[in-house]
Amino acid sequence: MLTVASDIDVLARFGRALADPIRCRILLALRQAPAYPADLADQLGISRTRLSNHLACLRDCGLVITAPDGRRTRYELADERLGHALDDLRAAMVAVEADKTCPDAESKGCC
Repeated sequence: MLTVASDIDVLARFGRALADPIRCRILLALRQAPAYPADLADQLGISRTRLSNHLACLRDCGLVITAPDGRRTRYELADERLGHALDDLRAAMVAVEADKTCPDAESKGCC
């Protein structure tokens, strides 16, 4: 059981970052390769302003960092282990989704 406040805070920040589908898409894109904001906005089909707001949230959560590249700024995951964690979390969620062991899942939509 997690009791250390800093551990709980870290997980809460990660959860906040994953709570928005656009932020999830950004993290998955950056998992593939670092990217520039303009390229990310085009890739995700969102405005640069909207992307900027989400990148700020991900920076505040400590999940992405910026890397200056001449006159441009590139974004990347703060740690390569985050990419592995995203893969593991996605795989676990897909497995749980496929294994609806709750007998009331179909009738109550609870699981």
